[in-house]
Amino acid sequence: MEPQRLTIYDSHTHLNDDVFYDDVAAYLARAAHFGVVKMNIVGSNAKPNARALQLAHDHAALSAVVGWHPEDLAAYDQAAEQTLLNQLADPQVVAMGEIGLDYYWDAVPRDVQQRIFARQLAMARELHLPVVIHCREAVEDTYRILKAAHVAEFGGVMHSFAEGPEWAQRFLDLGMDLSFSGVVTFKQATAVQAAAKVTPLAHLLVETDAPYLTPMPYRGKQNEPAFTYFTVLGLAELLGKEPEELATATYDNAVRLFTRHAKD
Repeated sequence: MEPQRLTIYDSHTHLNDDVFYDDVAAYLARAAHFGVVKMNIVGSNAKPNARALQLAHDHAALSAVVGWHPEDLAAYDQAAEQTLLNQLADPQVVAMGEIGLDYYWDAVPRDVQQRIFARQLAMARELHLPVVIHCREAVEDTYRILKAAHVAEFGGVMHSFAEGPEWAQRFLDLGMDLSFSGVVTFKQATAVQAAAKVTPLAHLLVETDAPYLTPMPYRGKQNEPAFTYFTVLGLAELLGKEPEELATATYDNAVRLFTRHAKD
């Protein structure tokens, strides 16, 4: 298909995942065809963090986000933290993430998740880096810990926001941006759609979270950065905006948030 001419920033994707890593150039070419010209490659533990950095060094369109995902914290120790601190100093790193809480799997005890989440937020604060937040079935504790960390002083984004408008407003009041994935295009995702409607355009981002959360009309297939285009189209229709306006605003918002080492 020949897409509309848009300029899109996929603020959260995983080309460092095994399903993409050996063919990154092809996925970047498809993304560019759909106007997705910038993207953040997001880590979660030692291997994805290292790959995110390598990809950001190898490709001008890519920036790295590194951190330890709550599901992976069983392997987080002093050595891992020192490696992470070294990685965060790399000029290709634009944020810490994805970090946060995940009570769905309970792979790591909740008190451990909370302690390391607070520790990583303190690191981000000290380094003046924004944070990319994972929150699954843990919204109250995520909010509480972000509030205690005074996250507005260093900034961040709720990745693939999955709550309703009341929680959207509470996180916005903390100074967070909200990023919407392909979920916002699902007909049954009415709470997420309502959250998008209360989010000011100046605090709205888009993402794929590829290879997950594929937007309509490709739901059920493997997601990839090119499909950010369809999230933009769906979100623009939902909000009564022209796709070009929404693409430009979310692109500019992502550049603003990821300013420390954002690439031209």
